[in-house]
Amino acid sequence: MKVIKFEQFGGPEVLQWTDAEKPEPAENEVLIEIKASGVNYADTARREGQYVVPTKLPYVPGAEVAGVIAETGSGVKSFQKGDRVVALIESNGYAEYVAVDERVLTPVPDGVDFEQAVALPLQGLSAYHILKTMGRLEPGESVLIHAAAGGVGQIAVQLAKLFGAGKIIATASTDEKLAHAKSMGATHLVNYSEEGWADKVKEITEGRGVDVALEMVGGDVFNQTVKCLAPFGRLVIFGAASGKQATFNPGQLMRKNQSVIGFFLPQIMRKPELFQSSFKELLDYMASGDLKLMIGGAYPLAEAAEVHRLLQGRKTIGKLVLKP
Repeated sequence: MKVIKFEQFGGPEVLQWTDAEKPEPAENEVLIEIKASGVNYADTARREGQYVVPTKLPYVPGAEVAGVIAETGSGVKSFQKGDRVVALIESNGYAEYVAVDERVLTPVPDGVDFEQAVALPLQGLSAYHILKTMGRLEPGESVLIHAAAGGVGQIAVQLAKLFGAGKIIATASTDEKLAHAKSMGATHLVNYSEEGWADKVKEITEGRGVDVALEMVGGDVFNQTVKCLAPFGRLVIFGAASGKQATFNPGQLMRKNQSVIGFFLPQIMRKPELFQSSFKELLDYMASGDLKLMIGGAYPLAEAAEVHRLLQGRKTIGKLVLKP
């Protein structure tokens, strides 16, 4: 089978389109013929050697896959050959096939295609738990969502509305992306590529600041976002897409009882009581039409390097997908 892998850290050019042995499903595993693989900032961080946890080389990226079960190993009870499934996995998703434990599989509902299904696990669960579990968003509270036209952002905007947020302030770098965020349910729009964007956030909140902020850009955007927090405000950090780490004085949080909280989805996945119920809730929102996922582009697996360039160049709206 064909896979995308890298044997050294670096830019998109280190991604190799190469051959690999098709895996055999072990006991309690199924072999998925992959129809769509999700692309995420975590993949680019892995490639650059900047991920939260170490990446062992050589490495095949890809944490989200959707497809059809091609084979089942011994002991598999809940699925059979031909079932349409979606899964959140550790790695090996940039491939034509992958073997996974049946416990990580979720059936793809009727009427949901593979591209839509693969856009949900990582970014949907992230948006859900950033807002609800870590951000503790309450009905009526204001929320600031950076990169609101991206994968996590577009879902977070919709979930904030479903969770009863008051002011939903979306930021993005272009008017086109801001228009998309508005169509998802954002009530206020701010271009964070322009000077003084933090002042605009304060104006929107009548000087009070926001109750919850979602931040994954890093650098100065992080520091400006801290200044946007209301008393008892919570900033949830879940990435540094700019590649720049921020430094700040934690003592500045004391005066207004503010919090900066880290989020890492694998920790949520270690608590089945958290992720299983939330994933079902997300699928229900999708099935009812309350949650809509925009696909920013579906590309051949062989073009993974170019897709990484597009993602890191902030030239896309919505979820990017690779198709073997």
